[in-house]
Amino acid sequence: MLSSYRVLDLTDERGHLAGFMLAQMGAEVIAIEPPQGSSARRLGPFAGGAADSERSLHHWAYNRGKASVVLDLDTAEGQAELRRLAAGADVVIESAGPGAMAARGLGPDDLAGLNPALITASISAFGVSGPKADWAASDLVLQAAAGNMSITGDVDRAPLRAGGTLPQAFHNAASEAAGAILLALIERRRSGLGQHIDLSAQQSMNQSTQSMSLATVLDGTVTTRIAGGATLQGIPIQLMWPCADGHASVTFLFGEVFSRFTQNLMDWVHAEGFCDEATRDKNWVEYPMMLLDGREPVEEYERVKQCLAAFFATKTKAELLAGAMERRVLITPVWTTAEVAASEQLAFRQYWEDVVHPDGTEVRYPGAFAKLSATPMSVLDPPAALGADTERILTEAERAPSVVVSEPDPSASDDAPLPLAGLKVLDFMWAMAGPAASRVMADYGAEIIRVESVNKMDAIRTLGPFRDDVTDPEHSGIWNNMNAGKMGLSLDMSKPGSIDVIWDLIDWADVVLESFSPKAMAAWGLDYASIKARKPGIVMASSCLMGQTGPLAMLAGFGTMAAAISGFFYPVGWTDRAPAGPFGAYTDYTSPRWLMCAVLAAVEHQRATGEGQYVDLSQGEAALHLLAPALLHQHQNGVTWERNGNRDLVFAPQGAYPTSEDDGWIALSCVDDAMWATVAERAGRSDLAALGVDERRARHDELDEVISAWTSTQTGLDLMHDLQAAGVAAHVVANAPEIAADPQLTHRSHFVEVPHAKQGTTIVDGSRFTMSRTPAVVRAGGPTFGEHTFDVLTEILGYDGDRIAELAAAELLE
Repeated sequence: MLSSYRVLDLTDERGHLAGFMLAQMGAEVIAIEPPQGSSARRLGPFAGGAADSERSLHHWAYNRGKASVVLDLDTAEGQAELRRLAAGADVVIESAGPGAMAARGLGPDDLAGLNPALITASISAFGVSGPKADWAASDLVLQAAAGNMSITGDVDRAPLRAGGTLPQAFHNAASEAAGAILLALIERRRSGLGQHIDLSAQQSMNQSTQSMSLATVLDGTVTTRIAGGATLQGIPIQLMWPCADGHASVTFLFGEVFSRFTQNLMDWVHAEGFCDEATRDKNWVEYPMMLLDGREPVEEYERVKQCLAAFFATKTKAELLAGAMERRVLITPVWTTAEVAASEQLAFRQYWEDVVHPDGTEVRYPGAFAKLSATPMSVLDPPAALGADTERILTEAERAPSVVVSEPDPSASDDAPLPLAGLKVLDFMWAMAGPAASRVMADYGAEIIRVESVNKMDAIRTLGPFRDDVTDPEHSGIWNNMNAGKMGLSLDMSKPGSIDVIWDLIDWADVVLESFSPKAMAAWGLDYASIKARKPGIVMASSCLMGQTGPLAMLAGFGTMAAAISGFFYPVGWTDRAPAGPFGAYTDYTSPRWLMCAVLAAVEHQRATGEGQYVDLSQGEAALHLLAPALLHQHQNGVTWERNGNRDLVFAPQGAYPTSEDDGWIALSCVDDAMWATVAERAGRSDLAALGVDERRARHDELDEVISAWTSTQTGLDLMHDLQAAGVAAHVVANAPEIAADPQLTHRSHFVEVPHAKQGTTIVDGSRFTMSRTPAVVRAGGPTFGEHTFDVLTEILGYDGDRIAELAAAELLE
């Protein structure tokens, strides 16, 4: 798909996933490393256990398929060589930090002067400008600043970061960078010009709050953490349960969207003798309101949970998964990396890629993040040895960027049309993972028609935060956030006549997106084979938990379940407690970036060749790349990744420490000896300031007590600013109120007030990255039910009054 493009990858562990994703999609990626090699090469764990820069599993995970060129960018010679390479490249990705490349004369403006077609992407902690741009950061600090950490973990202990000891924030930003680069490449087909992309890891990681960080700006209820669950206006809702051999994620929820699954579960519980008929047959549709208005005492709900606990205690994870498939209940096991590695589903889909390294070592890697029918991703070569390609690359003939201006400007009156202007998308996505991907496409110019049905309401219309705490489907903050800028068409898909309308929309569309169960589109006669027969050039993408094929293809559920079965729950938590898991549906927050990349790569291929294709994206398979070092550790060393609170593999001490406020916390990472010395002195323990990192790690418990005794007497914001002024990586653990007041997010226009058909206006997240020539435009909140039905039928499909009357008479329009 991207084989004509050359990418210079100057990143380290703070961004190397972006280049890896582009390599998987066919781009030529050249890693530019300093003489000592990328710092990622020194990150453990290591194959075989012994530290070796050529056997770092972290480096292996994200550097397959890249060439390695050594350049010393602190020398005039190295800078000159990079300028020469950049003059012929299509993309440069860097993560050196704000201003670092410009100080060498290698900033985006410098390189654009040499190559106006060059696309540059800067991945940084807080963005390239703003009051926090130069702040010290670590993965823990970024997750604290992003808002997801405040709602992750046990309420009686410190908040936890997602990923456990595996960093996630920069990976979220890097996967977002890959999609942003594809947007810029698509736009370049129209203008012939490159641009600079500014990516903030704080904003990217903020997506993992599931829009809960909007609560304050929407005047809604602020969410608090509860490990393995959620709260319903203060009532704890349990979503993870112990079972006979571990734990399982169970979506035991209520209301119209979830009731049929809950009824199926209760039928099973009753059939095995763990509840009576009255318990089995409670009104699961009305149950949330019954709890809130007192018709169902909380004590009775607790009794129901006890029935479930007794039932789950008799079942193994395998039995629960088998029952979930047979009975259509929302259960998945909480798998370890060992269980993920042994997955029959992944084996069936031939997910793993066995790659032989030059020394004969066979390594099993996570494979293609999506399956594409016309341009499948190839198995990448093993990571290159440091500098292996330096001579070849530096002595090759001069190269020109691969610029083909193939599209007329669709909006000549605009200085810079948005990258996806003119792209028409028919969107059947629901919940969060799919709509979050198409939301970005809408921000950058795609015309999107979102098809929904009142009879089968989208689950996220029932989820908070709600504007002014009004539990109205039109007031859902996450609905409006995930569907901002889209047109809404309400159509009863259960009635045959609606399919004729859908076919007319398919004739209009360039791209079709859907996230139903694998059999649903085929049952309507809308599978890819049928659509392709009518419109060969169309791109169609299907996204679901486990993919379109395999023994678990029909597993119904949400991102909580994909996160559990993909290994994300088990390593998050405390060594002496059950897994806490990341907040909510973690893979719902990460997979949209991968889905958008696959779709945009297919669109890029479509525009270059006219050929359409089908994209099969498994939410779980894409997400596994965020756990790749742990999976390599399992495959190569036979070691299962365990949870260890907020500890880090490199930094010590590190943790979330209490401040003087009620449930106030500050995340702090001693990234180097100087930071530790500063912390020790501030804590009144200068006698400890000279401890080296190995001794600090050995005495971590003791140092945590020292730090906690000090921070608990301090105000969080004051302490944060004091530590940052002294160069220490620290940030208060921010929840919605702190996010709303964050000057860095204000600087980056993170919150955007937009029109809304029912509320007048609402507030949604802005784009999580900035493009210099073609910035995002967020036009409106999510559509209300049927808001644009008449417009779609008349202006897009050209239906006359008689045709619309027929549809209305058949009760197809909602």
